[in-house]
Amino acid sequence: MDLAYSDEQRMFADSANEVLTKRALKSDPQSLWPEMAELGWLALPIPESYGGFGQGAADVGILTERFGRHLVVTPYVPAIVLCGRLIASLGSDAQKAALLPGLANGSLRLALAHTERGARHTLQHVTLAASVDGSGWRLSGEKLAAIGADEADLILVSARLSGDSRDAKGIAVFLLDPGQAGLRIDRYATVDGASAAQLTLTDVHLPASARLGATVGAAGDEAFAALEQAFDAAIAAWCAELLGLMEAATAATIDYTKVRVQFGKPLAANQVLRHRMADMSVHCEVARSMALRAALYVDHADVSQRARAVSGAWAKVIRAARSVTEEAIQMHGGMGVTDELNVGLFLKRVLALEAVVGGAEHHLRRHAAHSARRMANA
Repeated sequence: MDLAYSDEQRMFADSANEVLTKRALKSDPQSLWPEMAELGWLALPIPESYGGFGQGAADVGILTERFGRHLVVTPYVPAIVLCGRLIASLGSDAQKAALLPGLANGSLRLALAHTERGARHTLQHVTLAASVDGSGWRLSGEKLAAIGADEADLILVSARLSGDSRDAKGIAVFLLDPGQAGLRIDRYATVDGASAAQLTLTDVHLPASARLGATVGAAGDEAFAALEQAFDAAIAAWCAELLGLMEAATAATIDYTKVRVQFGKPLAANQVLRHRMADMSVHCEVARSMALRAALYVDHADVSQRARAVSGAWAKVIRAARSVTEEAIQMHGGMGVTDELNVGLFLKRVLALEAVVGGAEHHLRRHAAHSARRMANA
């Protein structure tokens, strides 16, 4: 298997790097989304039949790796990867035709509201209730940490039709207008400088067409599989982002220790510090192979193999990212915790993504559960 980038992928990586390097001089973060639409970045993973380029997880990873390298905090992954995959997997032909072209050209902003209180990163934990109300639906409940929901034109909301709070079956996904009666959106800032929202739904009435794909009477047994695969694709993209972030933090640390002088010598002359920076570089190389492995398995037909590859990769990458960014701060000294340098911001982004995706322990448990399932079925 040839794991090297193609010429087209190398050109794309260089182009994205050049664009984001120039963007560092701009002070308006809101201008990035239309710029990404103009460059075709939003269309990257959208199917060609709906105005996209139909590229895979490896190509998305090339872009998100550059986001990490330049510390670009954007809802690209939640909006384009998560929501785009959910609509492509669950949506009816009419819903796909209505939503995916707008997502690809930037005229439609989407967000996913799935996380709930007490879930602890368990994906099937859904308590927000959806019940049949005449020819439509009535939704009540609460969602937390909906990234980008405060700026979205439409919000995808997961809800429970039947079963217990952690059943994989009985889940559905609905399209929700932010101006819907009975919906309250409370925005708050996240540690990495982005924003998220808490959604409170009180007897929100939706038409039958608001449910992705299925009809009113359908049980909703296919939604969790689509959610799980969409989140795996998002995790693979975030693995690549953390890789870019780690490499940038390592490079910044190496450069700083070359010019920071103590006791008449640069810090880089200290052998212990050189060994620690070598360890940071090793972490980056391990993260690169793990991020690529996750991307290659995102569309694997075997759910257990995909889950093991993605969760195994995340467990390695998030631990490596914590180690690299914490080392970078320590070797920068007091400057590392100020906003004057990006070093502290690197760690804040790592912490924010860990809060969204879960830590290494959670994903190691998921890896073990799928390994046991695979052995039982062998």
